[in-house]
Amino acid sequence: MTRRTMPARLLLACSLVTGAAAAEDPGSAPISGFTPAHAAAEHRLESAFQGLPDPAQAREWHRQFTTEPHPAASKENTRLADVVASAWRAQGWEDVTLRHYEVLHSSPRHVALEMVAPTKFRAGLREDAVPGDPASANPAVSGAYFGYSASGDVTGELVYAHSGNPDDYALLRQHGISVRGKIVIVRYSNPYSYRGFKALTAEREGAKALLIYSDPAEDGAPRGKTFPDGPWGPDSHIQRGAITYDFIVPGDPTTPGWASVPGARHIARDKARSLPKIIALPLSARDARPLLQAMTGEPVGPAWQGALPITYRYNGAVRVHVHADMDTSLQTYTVVEGRIRGAERPDEWILVGNHRDAWAYGGVDPVSGTASMLELTRSLGELKRQGIRPRRTIVACSWDGEEYALTGSTEWGEQFAKELGEKLVAYLNVDESVAGAATTAGPDGLSFAPSAVASLGPMLLEAARDVPAPSGRPLLDAWRATWARDHGAAPASDRDLVDTRIGSGSDHTVFLNHLGRPVINLGFTGDYGVYHSAYDDHYWMEHVGDPEFTYHTALTRIWGVTALRLANADVVPFDFDANARALQDFLAELEARVPANASVPSFAALHAGLASLREAGRALGERTAADLAAGAATPAQLQYLNDRLRGAEANWLDPAGIPGRPWFRHLLYAARYTYAHLEYPGLTEAVERGDRDGARTQVAVLEGAIARNADYLRATLEGWQQRR
Repeated sequence: MTRRTMPARLLLACSLVTGAAAAEDPGSAPISGFTPAHAAAEHRLESAFQGLPDPAQAREWHRQFTTEPHPAASKENTRLADVVASAWRAQGWEDVTLRHYEVLHSSPRHVALEMVAPTKFRAGLREDAVPGDPASANPAVSGAYFGYSASGDVTGELVYAHSGNPDDYALLRQHGISVRGKIVIVRYSNPYSYRGFKALTAEREGAKALLIYSDPAEDGAPRGKTFPDGPWGPDSHIQRGAITYDFIVPGDPTTPGWASVPGARHIARDKARSLPKIIALPLSARDARPLLQAMTGEPVGPAWQGALPITYRYNGAVRVHVHADMDTSLQTYTVVEGRIRGAERPDEWILVGNHRDAWAYGGVDPVSGTASMLELTRSLGELKRQGIRPRRTIVACSWDGEEYALTGSTEWGEQFAKELGEKLVAYLNVDESVAGAATTAGPDGLSFAPSAVASLGPMLLEAARDVPAPSGRPLLDAWRATWARDHGAAPASDRDLVDTRIGSGSDHTVFLNHLGRPVINLGFTGDYGVYHSAYDDHYWMEHVGDPEFTYHTALTRIWGVTALRLANADVVPFDFDANARALQDFLAELEARVPANASVPSFAALHAGLASLREAGRALGERTAADLAAGAATPAQLQYLNDRLRGAEANWLDPAGIPGRPWFRHLLYAARYTYAHLEYPGLTEAVERGDRDGARTQVAVLEGAIARNADYLRATLEGWQQRR
């Protein structure tokens, strides 16, 4: 059915929605990708949708999913997969399916840490119960461990290596200290780097074991009130996690690049590039203090001094014994999948997702996102019950094993790679919907902190204009205010608000970096110091994080409005002018980091190509927007253009992948080994390692890709005009 007019069933359904939201005039503002008539209808639909998310129901979802710890492969996490599936079926979602993957899992049989010299001390490796929060006393909460730590039993001299980054080991060498054959203690993390990168760096330096502790300077008492009185971590809190090298290849370490469905081939573990070979343990500040305090060596400089009330030293006198017996075996991870089939274009998909597994209760990570997602699916299901289907299909997934290696989403993406390449318009990811304390956020509230491929940035800004923040004013206005507060200055323009520099560390990775599908990540942030600990629970969220659960429902609203606009648009609102402008910014930033005397190839052709790409994007956007505004687009044009736009992002894929990491195939986006964003990854890494020949090769690859994409946009415009 061509959407030249709003279907009568949708008009009737909108009229049946009751409540204040339906009574408000949704306005007649244009929406990118919509004809004027369809924009008005979309505003009415969105008004109806936004009246449905309920903070009380979000609170109840949150409570249900935080009653017990539920790490990947646990019975509780498997039970919660059934809870999600049952909820979606009851909400009216279709084709609800549980997908099972047999993956290499990692859990502790026994871990221990003791100081054997100069005095005796045995680390507790557990968190204290806190008054008023019975969940913190639950014996089912694990002690300290890292997923995919190697097993072993070692004793050695302890060396403090600050944050465990390569520069830190270089400074140790300047002081005559080698860590080879020793045990290293580092902190979370100044500056930030993913714990897996710390493990890889220690492994490369020849250390026998790695201890990573939570220094109060980063997330403890120096930052403010600690749990249960505030958002920050008490001295006994432990940041669990995995140390997988998933910046090399994510997913099941033994099925790199293909899905770990039952019966799949698994490579030998010693061939798995993402498996660490070093023993590693997380520590609380309380367990780390006696080890650091007993050191007798040279005091560190001011940059390495943390917030424990001791003199930090590089080494001296301390010997420790580390034991880790890890169960590394094949276990089942479960992804839950459901959909509301599109009324007119069912083979075009908008995917929404959040992971379900947690290191303990996961009150922020991931259950805040799960609660928001279940309110999203309930609200969309209610619209379906009233006869309102989206134009395109909306698919929802509850991922498993994200915390270990982005596993469930990666295996699902690899399993359905061909279908996703043909059908997926965009993936909208929420990991943590509320990763901050509303009680300490100040008058402007928590920070809305989304990221998106640049082609979807403008439509996200437009959607935020029409969604209320918990304060009642438009989310876009609150976003501007918190951005200015966090950055110490107002943004130069609204386009500065959207973070288009996308790293890794969440479930969007397979879709963007491997499959070349556009992605958006959504979430609110603020003061939060109990990450991956036993204190990240329902009590934290109900008393500190989001006591009224209004941020949970605000996230549901922006998630839903964004999904509905992508699902219902006459033309999916990709902005290729904005995309090319961001690519120009990325290149300028890379050039600014190149040392003046560095030997690098000229980027002149890249600049010229990007200017041509931007002009092609601007011409396509202006022509199609004008035709939509005039109501002059034909059904043949719309079909053609949507088919072309759906394939645009994949044109940036290189089948060979980036050098050294072939799983990562996107030429524009990847992640550093720290998980931080990395633009033009092949070129940037070549420039940074001083590889002129490699950089020249990457410049040529990018020149070809930019020209190919500019030609694609010009051909798309020509095809659009020919079909009038």
